[in-house]
Amino acid sequence: MPRATLETAQPLAGADTGDLPMNFREKSAWLNVLAMLAAYSLYFGLILAGHPAGREVFPMLWLFGSIALAHAAIVIVGTIILSAQAPKSERVRADERDRAIRRRGATIAYYILLAGMMVVGVYLPFVEQGVPLANTGLFAIVLAELVNSAVVLISYRRGWHG
Repeated sequence: MPRATLETAQPLAGADTGDLPMNFREKSAWLNVLAMLAAYSLYFGLILAGHPAGREVFPMLWLFGSIALAHAAIVIVGTIILSAQAPKSERVRADERDRAIRRRGATIAYYILLAGMMVVGVYLPFVEQGVPLANTGLFAIVLAELVNSAVVLISYRRGWHG
């Protein structure tokens, strides 16, 4: 291919930086991952640091509820902003590829959640009780959702088609 043709095609393909442009669904997945990492790193960090939410029910419910609401607010506001910035062509209904990517993420996350719930339901009742048991279950749910979003992101970046 002539060098001039290659040089004009590279910026169009995103080859000048090595990155491909992100579509609306990929941006939404990034938003969810970053919001989850920020919110739940704070929650589990406070638990590990000795916050009363690691031992008592009411502080646990209050802290987790506050963190979950903050996560939801960040995602809702971020999605509204992303939606306003995205061209209408990107905000159309999910096609077959998008649905296959979501299914793939959900399938892998299901196994993570299943393993976590087996630990919570089969092993931990013999060594823990109450709030630590609940926090372990919450950790399994958050981890599974992070894996789901990570698989979606990797699938979009690598061009997985199902």
